[in-house]
Formats: sequence, C-alpha cells, structure tokens
Amino acid sequence: MLMTLLTCVHSFSQNSKSFSNDKGPEVTVRGSVIDMETSKPIPRVNIEITGGDYTTTAVDGEFRIRARIGDELVIRSTDFETQYLIIKDNQRIRVEVQPLPTDDDEVLLESEAVEDLQQNFTEYVQEAKTIYKEDFSKGVGYIASALEIKTISEFERALAYDVLADINTHWKQHDLAIANYKSSLKSKYSIDVDIKLAKAYFNNKNYQESIGLYQELLQKSLSFDQNLEALEGLGDAYKMTKDFEKSITQYQKAERIATDASIVSIATRLNTKIAESYDRVGNSQEAVNSYNKALDLSNQESSESAARSKVNVADYYNRTQQFDEEIKLRKEAIKELDNVMADSITNDDVLTSQKQNYKIANAYANQRKFEEAIPFFEKSINEAVVKNDLVVEKDAARRLSELYRDKEDFDKAAESYERYISLVEEDYQKKEQEVYKATRLAKEIAEKQARIRSLEKDRELNEGRYNLAFKEQELRDANNRTQQLIIGSLIVVAISLLITAFAMYRSSKKQKYANNLLALKGLRSQMNPHFIFNALNSVNSFIAINDERTANKYLSDFSILMRSVLENSEEDFIPLSREIELIKKYTMLEHFRFKDKFDYTLTVDENLIIDEFQIPPMLLQPYVENAVWHGMRYKEEKGLLHINFSQKDKDTAVITVTDDGVGRERSKAMKTDNQRKQKSKGMGNIKKRIAILNEMYSDRVDVVITDVFDNGEGTKVTLTLKKD
Repeated sequence: MLMTLLTCVHSFSQNSKSFSNDKGPEVTVRGSVIDMETSKPIPRVNIEITGGDYTTTAVDGEFRIRARIGDELVIRSTDFETQYLIIKDNQRIRVEVQPLPTDDDEVLLESEAVEDLQQNFTEYVQEAKTIYKEDFSKGVGYIASALEIKTISEFERALAYDVLADINTHWKQHDLAIANYKSSLKSKYSIDVDIKLAKAYFNNKNYQESIGLYQELLQKSLSFDQNLEALEGLGDAYKMTKDFEKSITQYQKAERIATDASIVSIATRLNTKIAESYDRVGNSQEAVNSYNKALDLSNQESSESAARSKVNVADYYNRTQQFDEEIKLRKEAIKELDNVMADSITNDDVLTSQKQNYKIANAYANQRKFEEAIPFFEKSINEAVVKNDLVVEKDAARRLSELYRDKEDFDKAAESYERYISLVEEDYQKKEQEVYKATRLAKEIAEKQARIRSLEKDRELNEGRYNLAFKEQELRDANNRTQQLIIGSLIVVAISLLITAFAMYRSSKKQKYANNLLALKGLRSQMNPHFIFNALNSVNSFIAINDERTANKYLSDFSILMRSVLENSEEDFIPLSREIELIKKYTMLEHFRFKDKFDYTLTVDENLIIDEFQIPPMLLQPYVENAVWHGMRYKEEKGLLHINFSQKDKDTAVITVTDDGVGRERSKAMKTDNQRKQKSKGMGNIKKRIAILNEMYSDRVDVVITDVFDNGEGTKVTLTLKKD
C-alpha cells in the first residue's frame, strides 16, 4: 500500500509538471471574420487564444495569431455572439457571423412580486442596492418593479438601468451589464456611467471597444477621479492586448497625477502595474525600479495595501527565481495582515495568509530547503482548514507529500497523500455543487430575459397612447386660448407694472447683497495669503534650526493644515467642529516650534453641541496667532495659552482665547521700526468680515478683546456665536 501511494505521488508530480505541454506544436493561424448577411469583412474584432496571444482583425477582416494545436480560439465583439473554435491544424479559418439585432438595445428583467413595499421608485432602487449582493433575483426584481412604474422620469429610468448594470457586473454578467449601461446612457448621459461601460467592455474582453471608449472619454472634461480612472482603465486594456508600451504610458500619466495629489494607495497600485508591464517587455531594470517605488510608497499605506504591494513584488521575485527576497517580502506581508480584519479578505484573494505561507514553503522547496519548507506547508494547511480554503489545503497536502517522499520519510508521505486524495474528492464534489448553482442561476437569468421584449414593447405602446391623447387635448385647448389671450393681455399689463416696481426694489437689495459678497470674497482672498505667508515663515524658521527628519514631520502636518484651510476658504460659514480641528492643528504646530515659549490647553465643554453651530472659517486663527507672536513670544518666562469652547445657552456658544503674554500695549512698544512699517491686515480683515456677515446674517458673531490683568498684561478674546 505504501509503495503504491508513493508511486502515485511521483506520477502525479510528473503529470503536474508536464501538463502545460500536453498540447500540440505551435502554428500560425490565419483567418477572416465575415458578416453573414452582407458578406463584408468586420474590422476591430477581438481575437484571442485562451491563456495565450491576442490580436484584432484588420480593416479587411483578416487576422493572424500564434497558437498550438488543441488551443481554444475566441472571436468576440459586441456586434455578434462570441464564437469559440478549437485549433486542429494551421489551415485558414473563415468565420461567418450573424449580427445581433440593433433595435432592442435595452435589457429589462422580469418584475417579481415584492410584498410589503409601496410602488415607490426610490424605495425599489434602494432595496435593490441593499440586497443584490446576497440575492440576485430579489435585486433584479426590485429594479424591474421600479421600471414598470409608468410615471418615472428619464433621469429615474437612467438610474434604474445603471443599478441593474451594477448588479450584472457584480454577478459577472458582463454582456448584460454592457446592454444596461447603454440603456442608462440612452435615457440620460453620464460620464460616470460611460466609464462603467468602458470597464464592462474590458470585463467582457471586448478590449478594442474598451480602448475606443476610454480614448473618447479622455477627450472630455473629466473630474480628477474620473480622469484617473479612465487613464488606468485605458492602461489595463492596452495591457490585455499586449501593447505594453502604450499601457506603460497611460499608467505613468495616472501615476504622476496620483503622486502630485499625494494619493498613496493609487500611486502604489499604478507603480506595481508599471513594473508588471516593464517585466512583460523584458525591461528588468525599470521593472525593479517601479517595484521598489511601490514598496516605498506602501510603507505609507494601511496594512492591507502595504501587504498587497509586498505580495506583488514577491511574485516578481518568484518569477525571477530570487527566492530569498521573495520569502522575506512574503513574511513581511503576513505581519502586515495581522492588523487587517479577517472578514475583509476572502479566500479568492491572493493576499490570504494561507496562500502566502504556501508560497513561502514553495520558495524554500525550490531551494531544496525541505526542513524550512515543511513547517510552512503545515501552517498553510492548518490555516486553510480554519478558513475553509479547500484549494490551498489540497495543494499544500500534495506538495507536503512530495517533500516527505524526497526526504524518504515514506510514512508521512503516504499520510499526506491520503489526505490529498480525500481533498481531491471533496473539491470535486464542491465544484459539482458550484456548477449546479451556476446552472440554476443561468436558467433563472434566461427565464427573466424571456419577458424583456414584451415588457419594453408594452411601455412603448403606452407611451404612444399617451402622446396621442396629449395631442387631442392640445387641439381642444387651442379653441380656448384665443379668448384667454385677450383677458390675459390685460392682466399681464397690470402685473408688469407691479413687477417693474418690485424689480426696482429687489434690484437695489440684490446690488447691496452682491457688494457684500464681493467684499467678503476680497477679504478672504487677503486672509489666505496672509495666513500662508505667516505659516511659511514659521516653516522656514523651523527648518533653519532643526534636523531634516523633524522638519519633514512638521511640513507634513503643515500640509494637512493647509489642505483644511483651502477646503474651507470659499465658504461663509463652516461647522464649529471643523474650525476646532483646524485650531487644534494650528496650535499644535506653533507649540511644536515654540515649545520653550509657551504651553497651551484647548478644552471643549461636554455640554457644547458643536454640530449645531456655524462659524466663519479662519476666524479664530488670527487671534491665536496674535497671542503667540505678539503676546507670549516677548515674555522672558514661559507663557500659557488657553482656548475654551463652551455653551452659554441653547442658542449661544462662547469661545475664549486667553494668554498671559506681555499685553497689547507693551507688544506694540516692543516692535522694531521695520515691524512698525509693515501694516498687518489680519485683524482689520477679521473685523470687516464680521461686520459684513452680521449685516447679511443678522448679528450672529460678536468679538470683545480685553486685558487679563490690571497692569495691562495678558489678552483675552471673547467670541460669542449664535445659531442661524
């Protein structure tokens, strides 16, 4: 029995190694794709060998591709049903295809009975979004019910088809997703939906259609996120057509944009894709450079993103047989995964710890380091059992059996092989169940598709009847319009006089309001450079006296503060909570520079409901800045700054900024002649802003500045804030 098992192990090992060579010799396949109805050639058809080369038909419908005898040839286009052929020899192939109907682009699935839900479009769509990932039928049923409502607008119809296409995409029905995204665009155009359509083409392996649509999108006015998504999607499509140089160009454009915007996760992913493309064209040096850049960026990311980057680079080291480097990175990736929620990574993901331990073991085995490999195979098996990952458990058991055989530990080899055999049977049964489920789902989809045409025809017929009734009503109304026109003209004259008087009054009021808005905008435009100039002076001084690492940290915190300031700069009022966060960051940075000059406290009364109050942005920062720069900076001993947020009553919040500095009068006296010549605009702008805002919003802000001590030292700013 033992020898039989060992023979099977050896036989299986040999078969697994030679499996990829079972097909016949390599040949060049030539052929053409012809429209059956017109006998005309069809250009730009996707031609692919499953797992192999890719090409497209030329303008004359001709193609040529390398393949092996026994390979599967796939001919794919959105204009006809996908064709599959097995390569038997190198004879010329002529593929005649029947074009798909062009008068039924929209795809509508059968409505199912949905109990306890009113015929409300928004509720149907929301229910579909909530449930479709768990239950395909219910999700589609809700969308179908939404589409059957006769009163929905074109915008709502577009939204319903968009969600329906999202459902198709989730369940990998990419051909249906394409049709439904087109239906959504037909009702109302959206760039976001157009990008989804390009991605659906890609998922359905219609690479030429995907490339063409991405190129069109990049000629339009896209948002920041849309531009990034289109560039990366175009790079992915070029990569699948093996046009790696073009894919690198698109990835690099997107990577520069992501890097400039400090979006580390996207920049990391793009550098990995750039490296993969360089690797495919044989440019090892550039591949290594890009992989290293991805690794450097990953250290700034969350644990999962960092682990994923390390795994990608480890895969490269595996392909180049740099096993020690591969093992090191995979071990680091596993450590990163310790901080990741287990439920967030499924068994299908390459990032699972059982797969990484399995690959570490394989790397040791490739180096003939059996003693190091065996514990990792065993650990991989144990983790796979816990996570119910039958595929990894099966493969690890087989490889463990081979290692024990090579070590001549035949008892353990037999034990592992017996486990492998049982897992193969279990895996086979599991796949049978999956095939059964897939068959049922396909049948369910086919049943729903059977009613598509009739439901859509009913809608078109009802719309036609409605249009006819509408025209008849228009004819009846025309007879009454003449009489109503005379009466209406008299009324219009009277109303015109009233409107003219009202317009003159309103114009005067609007002009005053516009002047106020202009003044506010001008003051804000002065406040931002004023703040940035002072802050940059702080940064410059800090860099001059500190080491590089500390300066970099300070600059990083400063950039976060600047982003918050710029985001708030265009608004008249922002939530008090956002102003508190900004003041925390700013005070922390000032204290970071002047640790020896002052300490500070920032307190928020627990009874203060900060989300109920609004405050003009950048209102508190100049007062805090004055306290530090003109109050405590001139003190010989260490000063204290206290910022307090409290609630006076349900409609009033009180904010105080108190320092024990030298005081306002002494601060003025201590200024140099040069400082006296430079007129600070910060406090003046604040006063003007408060005056204008109080005029526009009914006295919501009040500021009082007093001395803390009788001798004129210390300054207290009391800001009263009322709800709108």
